[in-house]
Amino acid sequence: MHVVELRFECFDNTTITAAEKTINGLLEAYRANGQILGREFAVAFNDGEFRVRLLMPEKSSLAKRFNSPWVERALVELTESKILAPREKYIGQDINSEISSSETPSWQLVYTSYVHMCSPVRNGDTLQPIPLYQLPATFNGDHKRIIRWQTEWQACDELQMAAATKAEFAALEELTSTSSDLFRRGWDLRGRIEYLTRIPTYYYLYRVGGDNLASEKTRPCPRCGNKNWLLDEPLLDMFHFRCDSCRIVSNISWDHL
Repeated sequence: MHVVELRFECFDNTTITAAEKTINGLLEAYRANGQILGREFAVAFNDGEFRVRLLMPEKSSLAKRFNSPWVERALVELTESKILAPREKYIGQDINSEISSSETPSWQLVYTSYVHMCSPVRNGDTLQPIPLYQLPATFNGDHKRIIRWQTEWQACDELQMAAATKAEFAALEELTSTSSDLFRRGWDLRGRIEYLTRIPTYYYLYRVGGDNLASEKTRPCPRCGNKNWLLDEPLLDMFHFRCDSCRIVSNISWDHL
């Protein structure tokens, strides 16, 4: 990941309210297209210009060729608010985040956790995140739906990791059950991505609990009942199961490893 600073200058009289609305609108459009990462952006005003530091998947993430129709519209609204297009100042590579995938994978998967800000679409060969703007728009011109799904998955993951309230059990149901709303939406998005990219795309189904290691190894695919989805060796040292017909990967319960 890479850090960049954007600077917005006014070229005519405007108001803080108008500037705030259009700058935040542009940042949200960038986020919905996967060009910037995170949820909150601190926009500072000083010496007659607005500045914001952002985390991006790649050094070139804000290149015009990656813009969605919504980003282009937000740039027009910026001009209408008497603000120049942002100037970029590259800060450097973020040492605390992952390197984005730069190669076409043989397969890919939808995977995230509450500690990850990067793309939820991963290269199946390396587990590196694939920048969303490198993929065809999933719905309505950008990737807002999969980012929203990622936010919901991470919220459930944080609840179950905290294990401090009864909400933990509802969150676990969403993460581990093939009948949950979270699974249904994520699995459908997975299918959409596979259709658009023509690359086999799998969904990571989280697993925790279970009786013991022996019973875990014999459990079938929870969606189709396939009993032969246990792999001889775990994929990427994480995924012990793969069902090719359901496009699901999963793990032996973390309680028994």
